[in-house]
Amino acid sequence: MADDETNSVSAQLSGLDLSNLYGAIDKHNVHGLNLTVPEDAQNIIKPWDEREDTSKFAESGVDDQVIIHVPFTHNVRLRSILLKLGRGEMTPQRLRIYANRTTIVDFSEAEDITPQLNISLLEGETAVHEYPLRAASFANVHSVSLFFSDAVGGDALRLYYIGFKGDNRSQRKEGTEKLEIPAANAADARLIDRLQEKSGGQQTTAR
Repeated sequence: MADDETNSVSAQLSGLDLSNLYGAIDKHNVHGLNLTVPEDAQNIIKPWDEREDTSKFAESGVDDQVIIHVPFTHNVRLRSILLKLGRGEMTPQRLRIYANRTTIVDFSEAEDITPQLNISLLEGETAVHEYPLRAASFANVHSVSLFFSDAVGGDALRLYYIGFKGDNRSQRKEGTEKLEIPAANAADARLIDRLQEKSGGQQTTAR
């Protein structure tokens, strides 16, 4: 048991945590609304070993609201979201998550749609923090729109890192398929059908 726990910790520290979904994110199609530099939406999708890096970030433009749209290359099950947020007055206090929207949720639309989850974010947290998600609400996800708002200072917010943990659905499917037994060939199948019909015809039905 101790060896298993040690291996799990070592995998996370080395960035090999299998539950980290960085590799499942379609990073080139990540984009955001109300960013000072639109391309910065992709810069905050970082590998695990760069999660504490503060040289790359995304910052809001005209106010303290930002929407980041994150598509995945295939469906995943989300179990938690990992965030490193701006400090002090640039810390957002609220996150609304909208799952499986084919396009990014815009600000007017976000006010009319009920999010899958509405999270109060921690203030004063300088390291990456993990927020658990309800697995039932995020069991089969191809994209999420993340609506950050309500900065402490009320003027602008900053994001350093966005990550996810969960299950890679394609890997689970492949594992299941490998366990399937190939069907019999056509000749064998016809022979089995004839035997079953003959056997069935000799049986009586109890009433």
